[in-house]
Parts: sequence; structure tokens; C-alpha cells
Amino acid sequence: MVVVEADGNYVQPFAVDDMDIYSGESYSVLMTTNQAPSNNYWVSVSVRGREPRTPQGLAILNYLPTTASKLPESPPPVAPLWNNYTYSKLFTSKIVALMGSGQPPPTYYRRIVLLNTQNYINGFKKWAINNISLSLPSTPYLGSIKYSLNGAFEQTSPPDDYPMDYDVMAQASNQNATYGSGVYMLKLNSTVDVILQNANALEKNMSEIHPWHLHGHDFWVLGYGEGKFTAKDDRSFNLKNPPLRNTAVIFPYGWTALRFVADNPGVWAFHCHIEPHLHMGMGVVFAEGVHLVGKIPSEALTCGLTTKMFLNNNNH
Repeated sequence: MVVVEADGNYVQPFAVDDMDIYSGESYSVLMTTNQAPSNNYWVSVSVRGREPRTPQGLAILNYLPTTASKLPESPPPVAPLWNNYTYSKLFTSKIVALMGSGQPPPTYYRRIVLLNTQNYINGFKKWAINNISLSLPSTPYLGSIKYSLNGAFEQTSPPDDYPMDYDVMAQASNQNATYGSGVYMLKLNSTVDVILQNANALEKNMSEIHPWHLHGHDFWVLGYGEGKFTAKDDRSFNLKNPPLRNTAVIFPYGWTALRFVADNPGVWAFHCHIEPHLHMGMGVVFAEGVHLVGKIPSEALTCGLTTKMFLNNNNH
């Protein structure tokens, strides 16, 4: 397979026998049908990043007029081990922007470092970012910000960083977190760097892989690294041909650096695309230029504090 596109953006083509596709990601690949047409061939799909609890999925690649019921002569391909992250990182490192693509801004206006941890709140297992587990309010952010309903969500911005003495390689000394509904208010058209920092989960010697997805924007993936991100890691950033994506992974005990331009007025979620993790609090909210957003359909605002403003007897 020759990979030519990722998340709607062209990449420099490269050939692979198999590939990782995490939740939220999309790819386009080219395949040349140049094998013996008298045989059929296996296509195999396996679970990666989590220990499989199911057998691999199988399909048959068939050349007409050969019957599709004819089983392939060779056994199905076997995927790398589910936790072979070295293999996954090698694949990820091959993804760069197509030659001639636009480059990211050379510097950032604001940097937000997001520490990804697993925590307890009231005895329940949650995920938290900078020790805050996202709890979405009943009133839509877009309406509450546009119409200055300050009581709809926490007005204090979540922290842009975490304590520098935090050991990402060890279990946290304090495993408790708190709920929060605050928003990162971004300056319109500013360049924002986001550093996703992975850490040890609640269980000892355990750190999971997470695919993070940003709504409303694409971002440049500037790089990946091992362990704890520090300022000197800026030197390793790829500013020449970083891929433009909307989903990127953080590997266990590692970091991922992203850069985007906050040029889309609105309120946007940035979250782990493993759906249960979002519901358990692994996400943040960005807002920019909300005053420039035009008419919002009333149907999108008939929840929480905006209900009385837009609900009448003829609407439900």
C-alpha cells in the first residue's frame, strides 16, 4: 500500500505492508492489483494499542472472474504485537507533508502543555488533563459565551501547564483530580502550540496510547518524543515538512507537539477519540472569536440557561 493522504491532507507517498489507524484518523492508500488473478488474497485487520480480546478480522481480495469463495493459498498476514510501539513510531515517523505544502508559522504566540493522567474522583476512575477532568455543562458553550452567560460554566481558565516536579514515569503521589468546565480562550488568528504529555496511569508501570482529535482546525504535528517534554525539545521540531492533521497520538510515556492557527471563530473540543475516555474527562475546550459567529440555530441552544432565550411554544 502506498500512503498518499492523511486526515484530508496530502503526504509524501511511502509504501507499507501494514499500517496503524487510530480512532479519528483517516488515510488514503493506493494499491496496484498486480498479483496472479487466479488466486484470492487475505486482508487482515487487528487490534493495536490495546491487548486484543477478539480474533483478527479477515476479508478476501478477489480478482474477477475467480470465484470469491476460493480461499487464499497463503495464511492470513499476522500483525505486529499490539504493544510493539517501536513499530508504531516507525510508521508515524514516515508521515510528512507532500513536498511543496505550506509550512507552519515559525513561532508560537501561546503554548499549552496538557498532562494526561488517570485519576480518581469520589472513588470513580477518571481521566484528567492538568489534574482537571472535563465535565461538560448543560448549557452549550457557544451560546453561553456569545451571550455572556457567565454562570453557565467555570470562568477560570484551565492551567496552561502542570507542576514541573511531576514525575511522568511514576505513579502520582496524589491520584485524585477534580471536575472542571473551564475553557481555553484563544486570541483569534494567533498561533498556538499544544504539547500532549503522557504519564503513568493509576496502575504501576502502565501508560496507554491515546489518539487526540481537534474539532474545527487542522494542526501541524511538529514531533514526538520520549519521557518528559522540556524546552530544549523545541530543537527537534520538524518545521520543514510536518504533516497537517486533525488527529494525532501520544505514545506511552511520551509527548507529541502540535501547532495550529486559531482562525476559526467558535468553540471547539480537543479530546481523546476513544469515546469512553472523553466521557471520563479526557478533553479540553478551545474558544476563539465567538463574537464573530453569526446566527446560531435556536435548536442548538435549547439546553441549560439558553433554553428560555430560544424556546417557545412552537418549538420543542
